Amino acid sequence: QVQLVESGGGLVQAGGSLRLSCAASGRTFAYYDMGWFRQAPGKEREFVAGISRGGLNTYYADSVKGRFTISRDDAENTVSLQINSLKPEDTAAYYCAVKKNDGTYYRIEDYTHWGQGTQVTVSS
Repeated sequence: QVQLVESGGGLVQAGGSLRLSCAASGRTFAYYDMGWFRQAPGKEREFVAGISRGGLNTYYADSVKGRFTISRDDAENTVSLQINSLKPEDTAAYYCAVKKNDGTYYRIEDYTHWGQGTQVTVSS
């Protein structure tokens, strides 16, 4: 059973940057494909970014391409999300999750073991 803990959220002005981290328990983290999702108030949870085991492949939602960068450190059991050029519409709770081996990166149904989330609020 893997446990995920997100951190790094906060209140920032538009145009600013944040680095979110997700720390995972367990010794098998390197075998997991990972993803970041976000959920704004009153909206459905949506895919933001994903990274394959080994970090060879990354995937992004169109809305964040060029501004968000996902990375992982298997030695530290962490996956990070660097967020630049923040916009008010990026305001949401951000969650990391483990993707099922046979799932796709973009479908929320293909993820298990969610963290509790970290809040990002962007002021205009």
